[in-house]
Amino acid sequence: MKTKATSDTRQKLVDTASRLFYSQGYTSTGINQIIKEAAVAKDSLYKHFPSKEDLLMEYLAITAKATNEAIFNTISGIEKPKDKVLAIFDFLTKFSKSVRCEGCNFLNIASEVPRENTRVRNLIKAQKDYIRNVFKEILPASKKELADQIYVLFDGALVSTRIQGNTWPIVAAKKVIEKLM
Repeated sequence: MKTKATSDTRQKLVDTASRLFYSQGYTSTGINQIIKEAAVAKDSLYKHFPSKEDLLMEYLAITAKATNEAIFNTISGIEKPKDKVLAIFDFLTKFSKSVRCEGCNFLNIASEVPRENTRVRNLIKAQKDYIRNVFKEILPASKKELADQIYVLFDGALVSTRIQGNTWPIVAAKKVIEKLM
């Protein structure tokens, strides 16, 4: 049975690890730093997450769920496909401004995790496939190639935003999409 204290400890660990994994990277974030900043005992960490990778998987799963919900909420109620796609890029701009332009949570981790780590990579790929499929669902069947192109602009804008430390790549990608559609 989960107690409130157990649940709170777990949440502190997830929140702390999420912040650190996003701001400084998975590889650069140590277990001891997570424990110290979460202000929990080492045993508590391992009680909830047998490994650092298990904590990473939780971070990615929670982030995927939040991202998917935010995108769904962004486009719900919008009728025209073009307006839906542009709304997603507006969402991306707003998100990037709110998190100091650190880029995509998933692409950041993908750049750190070895190709052989299929557990983590499969979760990242599933998230990226979800985004790609959102564009495919928005556009008519005859425009599936365009959906893939928009998806590439989406991910490219995220990478460039992190490198540039600014949201102008997202704005530029949106302008390209306005011309394409």
